[in-house]
Amino acid sequence: MLPSSPTYSTGHDAIAGQVDVATLAAFVRAHPRLVVLTGAGVSTESGIPDYRDAAGDWKRPPPMQHQCFMQSHASRQRYWARALVGFRALSDARPGPAHHALARLEALGHVHTLITQNVDGLHQRAGNRRVIDLHGRAELVRCMSCQALRMRHDLHAELEANNPHWLELDAAAGPDGDADLEVDFSDFRVPSCGRCGQGVLKPDVVFFGDSVPAARVETALAAVSDADALLVIGSSLMVYSGYRFARAAAQRGTPIACLNLGRTRADELFALKLEQPIGTTLAALVAALEASPA
Repeated sequence: MLPSSPTYSTGHDAIAGQVDVATLAAFVRAHPRLVVLTGAGVSTESGIPDYRDAAGDWKRPPPMQHQCFMQSHASRQRYWARALVGFRALSDARPGPAHHALARLEALGHVHTLITQNVDGLHQRAGNRRVIDLHGRAELVRCMSCQALRMRHDLHAELEANNPHWLELDAAAGPDGDADLEVDFSDFRVPSCGRCGQGVLKPDVVFFGDSVPAARVETALAAVSDADALLVIGSSLMVYSGYRFARAAAQRGTPIACLNLGRTRADELFALKLEQPIGTTLAALVAALEASPA
């Protein structure tokens, strides 16, 4: 059964922010078996751009499609050349206030499972342990033929050795290690798998147009099914791979709260929605729960 009368708090001044944090703290205390679902909004303070604006629309051209990457050598040249420039922002990123706050909430016993749509690994680096990486991890590369895994920094070292003049290029970083670079990519050399000698090397992440592995989806859905409540943070839920969890929770009558700056696909499903800066709000939430744990 879906919530019939969502409660929204969207104030941006100091008093409204304090009320929002108190309301969110009450929600967390009331639901000890809490599952958190995060999106790109939790990593923007770490210098990683997000995909969508406050209306939920694309800020930039949609990212690489799975079938295009797999079927076109030219697309792979473009992808890896842009990644050689843009991945620096992802590899150099450090956990931000939102990541540290969520790690503290887990340590305090308030977060049972964290499902993230991000591929940056920053939740684990901040200290979260019960994490489901829904879309994989960007620091790994997989051969699509023999399934061998390779560390991405090792592949990038090979790409740099094979394409030294590309290191002189610079461009604005995009989400997930991309870069806003448009040049002639035809001379960019992309290696095949060093193990089987012919396989296509792809980041071990779910590209748009691909499916999240079924076992991973089942694990995440089981966590949502067992939860007292779901808290969505920093995600527009415009992509079904994330939206499905809000939908599943709502169908079970599980309360859903959301902390996100802007519209989401699931706005009508939330019992509580806060539009406040994510890092500062989560830090204030931790402080409120530590000051009054019960």
